[in-house]
Amino acid sequence: MTKYHVYAIGNALVDMEFTVDDDFLSKQGIDKGVMTLVDETQQHSLTQALANHHGKKASGGSAANTIIAVSHFGGNAYYSCKVANDATGDFYVKDLAAAGVDTNLKADRENGVSGKCIVMVTPDAERTMHSFLGISETVSEKELDEKAIQQSQFVYLEGYLVTSDTGRAAAIKARQIAEASNIKTALTFSDPNMVSFFKDGLNEMLGDGVDLLFCNAQEALTWADTDQLETAIAKIKTVAKTFAVTLGSDGAIVFDGSTEHKIDATLITALDSNGAGDMFAGAFLYALSEGHDFPSAGSFASKAAAQVVSQFGPRLAKEQHQTLLNENNL
Repeated sequence: MTKYHVYAIGNALVDMEFTVDDDFLSKQGIDKGVMTLVDETQQHSLTQALANHHGKKASGGSAANTIIAVSHFGGNAYYSCKVANDATGDFYVKDLAAAGVDTNLKADRENGVSGKCIVMVTPDAERTMHSFLGISETVSEKELDEKAIQQSQFVYLEGYLVTSDTGRAAAIKARQIAEASNIKTALTFSDPNMVSFFKDGLNEMLGDGVDLLFCNAQEALTWADTDQLETAIAKIKTVAKTFAVTLGSDGAIVFDGSTEHKIDATLITALDSNGAGDMFAGAFLYALSEGHDFPSAGSFASKAAAQVVSQFGPRLAKEQHQTLLNENNL
């Protein structure tokens, strides 16, 4: 029996988002446009440097943003993750519950420090992230809910899990449980740095292939070791039955298993690119789970992602999801 539209596993991080300029990144020696893992001391130092910047806090992590979008669109969603028995963890659990997402998290959790992600957005709308995983680094197969996986249409794996041995193993186990139960599998490469530095681990997570792969053009080119998008797409077809490659202002290319479809971009003024890929995946998965075809799902996902980048923050308000559904006849 299908209970969930999407089951996901990922790193649970409380996002703290700030607006900065390129000079700030340069002075702090921060690589722009990618996610960098840092330790607690480094993150504390950066937090102090941002003391005079206004920040916005929300439960996050890539897969969490995606799964919350699925829920706000009206889907049933489950998120496996790990936070500590601290104030940050309490905030995270309450925020997931408020979004209507089922989870493995309970009131009684391990002692430790919950993960946090500092998101810095520059005037060109590019997002740069420094993540301290905290206890999320130890997310493992223990956090999986096999019954929930078996009751889902899709199992969605976050590429960021590749950096942790236990997290990568948990993602692989989730994929294997899904495959054994004929549940569709989806994976996102998550970030160019994950492909650059953890390609072998991502290939382990892919296994013999997934039903659906999400990535952007830079990630696709890096993974395929080419500068030609057509070559990268051909290689992706060897590990994914279907895929969605986002192209920024050029829209996206989606492949339904037989035909590639070009998805037009939605023209907007971008303020903050943080969460765009997460929303694209959430909207796309929701549309597919409701029986829509790939061109329709791609168009809907493109419009939803455009709405996210047109405002500050990685997620939309719940009512904005309903407006998108109404406007796109979903």
